[in-house]
Amino acid sequence: MNVNKISATLMFGTIAMSSQAFADFLSDSKATLGMRNFYFNNDNRDGTAAPSKTEEWAQGFMLDVKSGYTDGTVGFGVDALGLLGVTLDTGKGRHVGSSMIPSDSDNRAVDEWSRLGLTGKVKMSKTELRYGTLIPKLPILVANDGRVLPQTFEGGQITSSEFKDLTLTGGRIEHATGRGSTDQTGLAAMGGTRESNQFDFAGGDWKVTKDLTAQYYYAHLDNYYTQQFFGLIHTLALSDNQSLKTDLRYFNTDSSGANSSGTTGYRISGYTENGDGEIDNRTWSAALIYTVGGHAVTAGYQSVSDGSNFTQLNQGSLVDKGAGGASVYLYTDRFIQSFTRAGEKTAFGQYAYDFAAMGVPGLKASVMYLSGNNIKTASGTDQKEWERDFTLDYVLQSGALKGVGFGWRNGKSNSDAARNQDQNRIVVSYSIPLL
Repeated sequence: MNVNKISATLMFGTIAMSSQAFADFLSDSKATLGMRNFYFNNDNRDGTAAPSKTEEWAQGFMLDVKSGYTDGTVGFGVDALGLLGVTLDTGKGRHVGSSMIPSDSDNRAVDEWSRLGLTGKVKMSKTELRYGTLIPKLPILVANDGRVLPQTFEGGQITSSEFKDLTLTGGRIEHATGRGSTDQTGLAAMGGTRESNQFDFAGGDWKVTKDLTAQYYYAHLDNYYTQQFFGLIHTLALSDNQSLKTDLRYFNTDSSGANSSGTTGYRISGYTENGDGEIDNRTWSAALIYTVGGHAVTAGYQSVSDGSNFTQLNQGSLVDKGAGGASVYLYTDRFIQSFTRAGEKTAFGQYAYDFAAMGVPGLKASVMYLSGNNIKTASGTDQKEWERDFTLDYVLQSGALKGVGFGWRNGKSNSDAARNQDQNRIVVSYSIPLL
């Protein structure tokens, strides 16, 4: 056969294969534009700090583009996340510390802010590697989404489901971008003013039976702490519309590196047993959730040991004021308080109702009450606090505005260890599929 014909055949074959691979990459792609209109009002009812009130209103846009994978044994893809926030109303006297909106040079709220995150991904069989912008939801790391734009992290994560009923996850996080910021920072624990750029984690979820899931995760924040998590989730079906769910969680957190030696900048804030800022904590919780029809009743208890506060990633004390805002994998992580102070014992209960059971789909409401005592701080060793939260959500089910969601969050907290606060959040959200 003529060499030129062989070359042409190979060339067109390669182009055909590439076109097919690229076609799969595009055909499985998805793009969604999410919009969130967010009003936030937090009144500090006592104390001397000024201003006593945070009040901000902003519009957020989130363009989430997820590609498919190229064809072949190993598939490649790329995701993009575009975030834009627009300030609608606030003022210097009502804008506090970039809690939702970034601050400019004179500490006023900026008019708008944006960021772009790219994530490369590789998939082989049932294993996926992602590197770039991540929004993790793991027991040892939960991205905060409590304002108009979410907190994001930068790093790599691998997830594998090669073994039946077992999902394994591991990776390394190196940077974070706060919910009220456009700037990346390193990583820290609450009170830490020195950055770490290495958060390693690994763990898995094992579906022991169809009703029982066991969890184990390990995490290490360089120069701050090492943490282990154990979890059990069991659902007992009592009838067709009735069930009892049991959720058990245990965290074991110890100091590591510079935090162990009390090095300045790596010490955490809050009470520690020897006053040295060293992390030493055991936290466990148990929750029972009884569901019947549209009703769901939760009752639970949580215990935090008195060596130090419960600790996970928190960049709030770093130089970048917009780095604040963190979530933790606990039932007690609520609108205002998290009930994670050293020694704290918390009882909590919640009632939720889904009005679909009454023929009103899309309407949901809940009320939760938490009461904590035995709190240890520098100023006292038997302090108390409580919080009451109410939520109301409705998603339009038909018409031109079908899918538009309305939400109201109201919280009230009284605490011996913090300022008494009343908080309201009003959220209007809508998502448009583009691909």
